[in-house]
Amino acid sequence: MATIAQNPLVLVDGSSYLYRAFHAFPPLTNKQGEPTGAMYGVLNMLKSLIAQVEPSHIAVVFDAKGKTFRDELFEQYKSHRPPMPDELRSQIQPLHAMIKALGIPLLSIEGVEADDVIGTLAVQAAQTGKNVLISTGDKDMAQLVNDHIMLINTMNNTLLDRDGVIEKYGIPPELIIDYLALLGDSSDNIPGVKGVGEKTAIALLQGIGSMQTIYANLDKVAELSFRGAKTFAPKLAAEKETADLSYLLATIKTDVPLDVTHDQLLTQPQQRDQLVELFGRYEFKRWLNEVMDNTNPVTQTAPEKIPNQYQATQAVSSEQQFAKIEIDRTAYQCVKTETQFAQWLEKLQKAKVIAVDTETNSLDPMSAELVGISFGLENGEACYIPLAHKGISKPAQTDLFGDESQAEQSELALLPEQLDKKQCLAQLKPILENPSIQKVGQNIKYDLTIFARNGIELQGIAFDTMLESYTLNSTGRHNMDDLAERYLGHQTIPFEEIAGKGKNQKTFDLISLEQATEYAAEDADITMKLHQVLSQELSKEPELLKLFEQIEMPLVAVLSRVERNGVLIDPQLLRTHSIEIEQRLAELEQQVHKEAGEIFNLASTKQLQEILFTKLGLPVLKKTPKGAPSTNEEVLEELAQMGHQVPVLLMEHRGLSKLKSTYADKLPQMINATTGRVHTSYHQAVTATGRLSSSDPNLQNIPIRNEQGRRIRQAFIAREGYVILAADYSQIELRIMAHLAKDANMIKAFAEGKDIHRSTAAEIFDVPLEQVTSEQRRSAKAINFGLIYGMSDFGLSNQLGIGRAEAKKYMELYFQRYPAVQQFMMDIREKAAEKGYVETLFGRRLYLPDIQSSNQIRRKAAERVAINAPMQGTAADIIKVAMIGIDNAIRDCDDIKMIMQVHDELVFEVKADRVEHYSQLIKIEMEKAIALEVPLIAEVGIGKNWDEAH
Repeated sequence: MATIAQNPLVLVDGSSYLYRAFHAFPPLTNKQGEPTGAMYGVLNMLKSLIAQVEPSHIAVVFDAKGKTFRDELFEQYKSHRPPMPDELRSQIQPLHAMIKALGIPLLSIEGVEADDVIGTLAVQAAQTGKNVLISTGDKDMAQLVNDHIMLINTMNNTLLDRDGVIEKYGIPPELIIDYLALLGDSSDNIPGVKGVGEKTAIALLQGIGSMQTIYANLDKVAELSFRGAKTFAPKLAAEKETADLSYLLATIKTDVPLDVTHDQLLTQPQQRDQLVELFGRYEFKRWLNEVMDNTNPVTQTAPEKIPNQYQATQAVSSEQQFAKIEIDRTAYQCVKTETQFAQWLEKLQKAKVIAVDTETNSLDPMSAELVGISFGLENGEACYIPLAHKGISKPAQTDLFGDESQAEQSELALLPEQLDKKQCLAQLKPILENPSIQKVGQNIKYDLTIFARNGIELQGIAFDTMLESYTLNSTGRHNMDDLAERYLGHQTIPFEEIAGKGKNQKTFDLISLEQATEYAAEDADITMKLHQVLSQELSKEPELLKLFEQIEMPLVAVLSRVERNGVLIDPQLLRTHSIEIEQRLAELEQQVHKEAGEIFNLASTKQLQEILFTKLGLPVLKKTPKGAPSTNEEVLEELAQMGHQVPVLLMEHRGLSKLKSTYADKLPQMINATTGRVHTSYHQAVTATGRLSSSDPNLQNIPIRNEQGRRIRQAFIAREGYVILAADYSQIELRIMAHLAKDANMIKAFAEGKDIHRSTAAEIFDVPLEQVTSEQRRSAKAINFGLIYGMSDFGLSNQLGIGRAEAKKYMELYFQRYPAVQQFMMDIREKAAEKGYVETLFGRRLYLPDIQSSNQIRRKAAERVAINAPMQGTAADIIKVAMIGIDNAIRDCDDIKMIMQVHDELVFEVKADRVEHYSQLIKIEMEKAIALEVPLIAEVGIGKNWDEAH
């Protein structure tokens, strides 16, 4: 029987909810005669679902207005559907407002159906091991079901896992698209294959296989037992084109480009005032009373009591109010003449603080072309200076015959008046490079890089509103749209509103000047207004203000330089490695088949379960939410330790497949055509702990413990006459633990330069240091690192492959030898429960909203985070301080460049004859980043590539 996993990502098919609620609930109205039944029904279903599942992440996804790619594929797609009734249409906007006010993330992506948004988020989450629950009544969604994804129908409260799909439809989830393509779907007007009904479709799929296999084996159709099988092959052949089209129409896209990732779909504090207004207007009296009583109208439970001190320290609590601003976009100035430009130059020269924002034609700062610049002043004035617009001077109008493209083309020939880009930048350069004029931006690192590529070294970078928000509270989202709504009560112009979406989205240089001015000037204006609010909030927290001023802001320019430096890649080495991996994958597949005694699909979970647990008789260590034996990486690793070769080979196969697609094949495609290097992007405001993350490419996930991962690192090379220098901290989190816990035995071991794991083993096993066995050291290492992450005796027993009683004994011995560590862990849990957050040694706050949860699983998870976060967060802060110090020391040196930061490691490209000098300099700078009770040790390696240096 299927069961719901703990803390799943819940994705609600809002469009499905909307129609079902409209038809299932009575036609309710308020006193003004406005229809309310659909709103009430959707919120009621949401309430029931959330109370039942208690999700950690959730989103409600609605279809947006307009056509999608399916309409382009097939003109009749959904064309038979009657228009939405007015009494339903009028409820959509207020329903969306209610859901957002409840703090529930809501998504509606123009040009993309809700199914595709849900499919993308579900697959994205499942690939990380996150369990997903999709709430829908749409059978199309069954194609998404797998070990981590299941469906729930809230109308009849039924769950659909893989076995459920097979039981209901007679086929597994991976054949649902084929089923829909053959059968067609009258609700969506998917044509399907003429003459194919449910029984025929199932007979074909069960008897032969997928639609592709069916069409490759039409001669086998006659052998099937359904009525008319003997003469059906020619009919199928004649319908091949329609079948292929139907397949495309029925396929839920799982690769839609989204501005949000699954892990960002966290509920936010409810907007009480908006709920009072909405529930009052539409006469949802019970829910209105609950809001007035400060309870949650969705779950109908009072919020758990949090100490007043915790509420007072939240960056933005649900009780905190900020003045709503009014924006007059018509007051923004488009600077197109020399006179206007001279006036703004004078204003900027006199200003103490200016907000600055660049507009470009790409999100990639290393390839984007500068299109224009906007400025904002403290008094509310803002302007946009167009520099390279090719766009129309006004929004396109349709001509008398409705031909919009022709009308637009006629406007495109009328290039707007704008300043000379080169001269304009030359006159702005002294202002932008003046350190006494403070600059504020939103993600100003991007603008810094754009200016640098245009010959301007932006100086006086004092504030970044994204980082001000992040420093106040690292959880949540820190993009301008969300910050403007949260702190200013203002909704900014979405880029899609002026540029469109998807493949037809315009670049900024093609936007009309009127629209471009409103959009760009608003960015600068809102940035200034956000800074004015956020700086006041930061000033109330001296420790956080110090963190912002001394670490986060100085790091911006450092990261920009590291990104611009880039890293040299050997594409030929990677191509060779990719071929070798492909050959190894084929060998591994053959070996698995030989060990298993039969050929099967390594990518098929069901076939793999059959091989591992039925044929080979391996023990079932863990089950999926639906009760089937799990075959995830953790399970395979445990099975491998038991000595059977199939799990060992499967783990290697999975690891190599990921390595090939993510790095060996992709990195050569990411080499910048101008620089010849790969340029990652570092993100300061993503992780809750303060760690940096990187993307395009993600350098943080290249494995180091296996040969194939090291081969990828060998492709990271230095230019002629230079070498790679890599420096990383030795056991930094354990050293921070020793400092925080003030444990005498641990401090002594580090102070004497002992191997901490061997020393720990000698303590807990009560043997002389020189007699510690490798097995004892391995156990001690597992305990040392396990405790940092709040590991239980159960977790330790799994990791070491020993009984739980023995693991518990090891931990008891550990705490006897290191009593201060145990006391620290107890104290940090209590402090976290009292304050609602923990802190790093630099004062960074790491909020723990579940630390007092009545849900034991959530509370225990928060307690584990409370133990680890101060160490991981402090380590993140330490390497940031080191990067700032090293950058100051080497900034003007041509013979060394910082090219990468990966967790606790910094990587440099250094002139070969200067290696000894810079090795010492880097080691000194890293080790003096903070003074601890134990020595902070940085280890330096050198080589012709990254692997040799590490």
